[in-house]
Amino acid sequence: MDLLFLTFGANIKNHYQANFCMLSFLQQREQVNSIHMYTDHPEFYTHLGKFVNVVPVTEQLLQEWKGEHDFFWRVKIKAIEDFMLKNGRHPVVYLDTDTFLHHDLQSFQQLLAQGIALMHEQEGKLSELGSKTEKTMWSQVQHKAFGGVIIDNGSSMWNAGVVAIPAQKNLEAIRLALQICDDMCAAGVTRRLIEQFAISVALDKTYGLQAASPWIGHYWSTKEDWNEAITAFFLESLLKSYTLEQDIRRMASFDFRQLPIRKKVKNTRIRLLRLVDKFFPIRPVSFVEK
Repeated sequence: MDLLFLTFGANIKNHYQANFCMLSFLQQREQVNSIHMYTDHPEFYTHLGKFVNVVPVTEQLLQEWKGEHDFFWRVKIKAIEDFMLKNGRHPVVYLDTDTFLHHDLQSFQQLLAQGIALMHEQEGKLSELGSKTEKTMWSQVQHKAFGGVIIDNGSSMWNAGVVAIPAQKNLEAIRLALQICDDMCAAGVTRRLIEQFAISVALDKTYGLQAASPWIGHYWSTKEDWNEAITAFFLESLLKSYTLEQDIRRMASFDFRQLPIRKKVKNTRIRLLRLVDKFFPIRPVSFVEK
């Protein structure tokens, strides 16, 4: 399999998350053909040396990938398509930066070889999901065709933190996702989850889908906790002058069970914290003088 990442912007958290994820896969490097990073900040990946192929992307290219409807997350689908056009022989596994490998890859590889696609996990049928965004989206797409595919009561939303596409019909599948995405943008569908739903529908239509969560963790809702742990991991590496090979070996003893990958936070708590910040703001009182 070929691994594919996409990062942009100077926020170092996104980049050290990606480095951490890559190290987790490099523990099983014999199962991975190659790692590719599409980024506008290639300097954050020099530590990985020969193990990662950095593909520089420009602001002009990102703007082009947003398409005529200027939809930002269309760039995820376009990056996968671009990679497949150049390297389409093996299964392609796109990963968000806030992911990590925690299980043996052999059975994951077997599913891809059988022509089964995987995304992180199924969130549910769009017709049954309860958030305001999802309800609005369902009202806009139900029983309509996008990319030639009718969205019906069984059409499901899958989390796109992991998008694993078998080599068979891979370009066909990702171009179907792109067409569904573009058709939804043209129809004025609420945009927040379009690319995720488009990929879900296209891969399910082309291959059938299973969850990647038994192999790959996705801490999208607990990033603060994981960022602290990852910072400590790389700070120790820097202060003790570890080599890349030593960092890869350290991943074998990293306890991925020490932190939750999902939390449930009550909206009331969020609202109360916002009120506290509003009425009792933290103000700086002293700075170092020249």
